[in-house]
Amino acid sequence: MKISYNWLRDYLDTNLSVEEISHLLTDIGLEVEAVETFESLKGGLKGVVTGEVKSCVRHPNADKLSLTTVDVGGPELLNIVCGAPNVAAGQKVVVATIGTLIYKGDESFEIKRSKIRGELSEGMICAEDELGLGNSHDGIMVLPADVKTGIPAADYFGITTDVVFEIGLTPNHADAASHLGVARDLAAAINARKLGNFPVVLKRPDVESFSISNNDAPVEVIVEDAAACPRYSGITMNGISVGPSPAWLANRLKAIGVRPINNVVDITNYILFEYGQPLHAFDLAAVNGKKVIVKKLADGTPFITLDGIERKLGQDDLMICNETAPMCIAGVFGGLTSGVSESTTSLFIESACFNPVSVRKTSKLHTLKTDASFRFERGTDPEITVVALKRAAMLIKEICGGTISSDVVDIYPAPVQHTRISLNYDYVNRFVGQDIPAEDIKVILKGLEVVVLEERAEGLELEIPPFKVDVTGVADVIEEVLRIYGYNRINAGEKLNSSISYHQRPDREKLQNLVADYLSSNGFNEIMTNSLSSSAYYEGGTWFDPEKCVRILNPLSRELDVMRQTLLFSGLESVAYNLNRRQLNLKLYEFGFVYELTGAQARGNVDKNYREQKLLSVFFTGQTGPETWYSPDKKGDFYSLRSFITGALSKTGIDLSKLQVSESLPAFFSSGAVYQLNGKNIYCIGRLHDKLLKQSGISQPVFYAGVHWDNLVNAVKNHTLTYQEVSRFPEVRRDLALVLDQAVKYADLETIAFKAGKQLLKKVNLFDIYEGDKIEAGKKSYALSFILQDEHKTLTDKEIDKFMEKLAETLERETGARVRR
Repeated sequence: MKISYNWLRDYLDTNLSVEEISHLLTDIGLEVEAVETFESLKGGLKGVVTGEVKSCVRHPNADKLSLTTVDVGGPELLNIVCGAPNVAAGQKVVVATIGTLIYKGDESFEIKRSKIRGELSEGMICAEDELGLGNSHDGIMVLPADVKTGIPAADYFGITTDVVFEIGLTPNHADAASHLGVARDLAAAINARKLGNFPVVLKRPDVESFSISNNDAPVEVIVEDAAACPRYSGITMNGISVGPSPAWLANRLKAIGVRPINNVVDITNYILFEYGQPLHAFDLAAVNGKKVIVKKLADGTPFITLDGIERKLGQDDLMICNETAPMCIAGVFGGLTSGVSESTTSLFIESACFNPVSVRKTSKLHTLKTDASFRFERGTDPEITVVALKRAAMLIKEICGGTISSDVVDIYPAPVQHTRISLNYDYVNRFVGQDIPAEDIKVILKGLEVVVLEERAEGLELEIPPFKVDVTGVADVIEEVLRIYGYNRINAGEKLNSSISYHQRPDREKLQNLVADYLSSNGFNEIMTNSLSSSAYYEGGTWFDPEKCVRILNPLSRELDVMRQTLLFSGLESVAYNLNRRQLNLKLYEFGFVYELTGAQARGNVDKNYREQKLLSVFFTGQTGPETWYSPDKKGDFYSLRSFITGALSKTGIDLSKLQVSESLPAFFSSGAVYQLNGKNIYCIGRLHDKLLKQSGISQPVFYAGVHWDNLVNAVKNHTLTYQEVSRFPEVRRDLALVLDQAVKYADLETIAFKAGKQLLKKVNLFDIYEGDKIEAGKKSYALSFILQDEHKTLTDKEIDKFMEKLAETLERETGARVRR
């Protein structure tokens, strides 16, 4: 949210500097994220002054140039070479002095002392287009003869310079979503902390002189849904003239980033940013039947909004209608046909309070975020609608002409009840941890416009104004007092209280960091994707069960209407996004939660039964490494990814040798494997199905691994890291070549070998596979290496041979293998 310094000064007469105000705003909870300078004309005409041409003669070396001497109020006359045909002695002109930057679009050039055709030039006499004051370049600007010489051009032309604070407004400070709201907080802080020229008084716009001209254009207002519209106020005006806004109004809006449209719309926007109260101006000619009806329409009713888009209304959308048709989506966006145009001469002005929940649902349904909906969603003050309406009517009458042609219509069937809170001084001091003087508390609350109903020795009886939407209890009042008093003024003290923290083993965060560090150090990039997904991914049940989707009751959009069941689809979106930008070699990983319905709920039962699980997803596509001259390119494959996954899992301490391969394979894999421990999935890995990749817009192979993080953590929760001394005795390698049936798996061989090897066998590795015409049909040849080591002595050849003979016999007996001699 942008706040103008000049605008604040209208309500607050303080001598604090811009920097001091910036620090103070941040200190009271209105964090200033940036401070910018606004100029109504780029460059602000810095260095440009008024001058008088004292002499003018032809340039001796150029027919179209003139030599002039110009008085700009300095000790000496300036020599300026001018090419304008209308320059003459005695003229009052605009002069850009040396060092001035002249802007033309996004480019600029500096005025320097130079020689033009051999003659000295010490500035430039300007045309209006050169300064951005107009489009004419027929000649220099000639000012009236009574203009003083040497005054800044910015002062003469009324160029506005302002400082704008960019405030990161938090949801609990809806009362500060306006210039008056910010000024109120600033005044309270200045007076409470005795800063600058305190005490300062908040100066509100005067609406006491508001009066009705006649009652020629009454409009009937009917509110059918008082819950969605607690208060609705309106008034009509006749004989207005729509046109451009005056410079002061246009510049105020430009300073805070709002584009001026016309004087009527600009005034409603001005009131919005002044009071925080959204207004809407209707062309009275579009109010058929001279009735305004606030109601909800049938689901699917078409309505064309101000941006020209036809939208289908939801059944809960509150609409502002005339007698025959809808005119506006209440609190969100206007309609195409009922707004103010150049031909508008009569107005109906709306100032209302709408239910925050109703506006938020409508805004999200139609993906419409406006300045009005921003404020209504956070809660507006129902007691300010009439004041803001009168202020708008008075400004429109002043700027646009016309008359106020009806009484103020005010529908307020159930006035809001002000919250009453008892505040005890001792409780405040205990809560804060330090004594805050009672007088300071009263000054702060008065500055925040909290009404003190009763003063007692022990505390105060308070009435909270309705614009303090989030102040509902004693703790909220203390928070308001503290932020104005200053958190930095609370002493930390020398005593430090702490509690012993206990972490269940294993430390899940530490374990995740170990795996993440391993993957990152091996060239993987961590991604974070949205936990909301599209139900379209699950339709048809090809990859996942659509009945298990956790659906969002109030989705942000149709593409984000379910909670994700898997990290697969969002990860593939990231892969596709990068591939489309020619990043062809990708290694990505993500830790994230997935959600699903289980049991009866998944079968359509109404019982709520949700499950949240944490997963690790890993994606690998393209080359294994960067392209180089000294090594051939190698495409990533199943085994490349598996080496990274086993390396990462080894960091957790899980015994990979105990994992079993499941017989089932998820549908999204064309080939791969699922590894389990005690019947629970630990991870799956494989090549993703081409149909799934095509659905995601990916044309190259992608390999994927999904680690069930919760199962993995449970598997290693009793694991203890121990140190084992490096053996002083050497390892020995022996190889075996086995002819096996095609059905025999390497995992079976590895399990049998370790079972037979007991303490001596340390490692088993498959380093060659042969399937061809050199061996009989239905067979294959595996070449295995075995690493042997005794922790207590050096193995002899006799011991090694004996072990290998026994191992070969065991493999032949249990798998039907034949050892190739």
